[in-house]
Amino acid sequence: MKILFLEPFFGGSHRDFALGFKAHSSHEVTLVTLPDQYWKWRMMGAALYFVRKVKDFSQFDAVITTDMMDTAHFISLAGRDLPPVILYVHENQMSYPLGPHHRQDNHLGFTNITSALAADRVWFNSNFHLKAFMKAARRLIGQMPDFRPGWVLDRIRKKTRVMYPGCGFEKEVADIKDRGTDPPLIVWNHRWDYDKNPRIFFDVLARLKQKNIGFSLALVGEKPDVFPEVFTRAREELKSEIKVFGYLESRDQYLSWLRSGAIVVSCAIQENFGISIVEAVRLGCMPLLPDRLSYPEIIPRSLHSRVLYRNKKDLENKLTDMLVNYQAYIPLQKTLSRDMEKFSWDRMIGQYDQALEKMQNNID
Repeated sequence: MKILFLEPFFGGSHRDFALGFKAHSSHEVTLVTLPDQYWKWRMMGAALYFVRKVKDFSQFDAVITTDMMDTAHFISLAGRDLPPVILYVHENQMSYPLGPHHRQDNHLGFTNITSALAADRVWFNSNFHLKAFMKAARRLIGQMPDFRPGWVLDRIRKKTRVMYPGCGFEKEVADIKDRGTDPPLIVWNHRWDYDKNPRIFFDVLARLKQKNIGFSLALVGEKPDVFPEVFTRAREELKSEIKVFGYLESRDQYLSWLRSGAIVVSCAIQENFGISIVEAVRLGCMPLLPDRLSYPEIIPRSLHSRVLYRNKKDLENKLTDMLVNYQAYIPLQKTLSRDMEKFSWDRMIGQYDQALEKMQNNID
């Protein structure tokens, strides 16, 4: 098949997903992108760019695009020669938590709804996200003063499925027996933003330091131009523990820090999948994650009580135990590293290619 992949926001997980799919698919994939900036304008205007950029849609068997574009707008403008369109939903603007000084923009939420309604297929990156989307869409439609189109929810639900994003990492299980753990290295590899809840993370680390529990720290997540002030304070308060502070442009350097890490922590209030966690666990970091969002479906159920925490106090207790008794967790970490292989592109790409072929042959 000839697949056209339109990515209106070519950065971060969107970029990784598009490149990973193109590199691993057995089909011929043409990738057309826009830079990862001005995201609200991308949602409103990307369709106008793509309908002019691509001269002939009839040469393709399917189009894949993502949630950062008004897909209904695109389909209406592309013309009759447009092949079936698949919408991959990385995030949505209805259930995404609002940041400081932000107000809910219902127009963007309705763009997500009409995009899903217009697409021929809708793929979500986790079961958690699918449920959150449908719940938020029902709530938003319920806010309409009259003529509420509740029927659209059933129409959307019938064409959705969960397709976990593939991850690109080594096939080998991480070798952690010679990993330096004196003291253990804690990794924070998330975007430096409010929705990743860094305040809770640094509050817990400050308490551990007060109790003289040893740890070192790698803060290697993507750092925007404006980020929460708690990072600046942490740089001073934890200066003896911090080994690296800031985003690493080199992929090899980033992976090297993951291979050195003992523990990876998330405190996120928003996470629809968690590629950064999957990568870190695959490369040898013991995860400590909230018992919510997408994390319970990423981690095997039998290990939930060991690596998922319920609240701030539980996070502190579990992190303390991991730091003090790290060697006892090594067998468990090996199990988790092996389990993450299920998310590799080598494993996942068959599901994507098969879904495309079934759609081409009108097989649901």
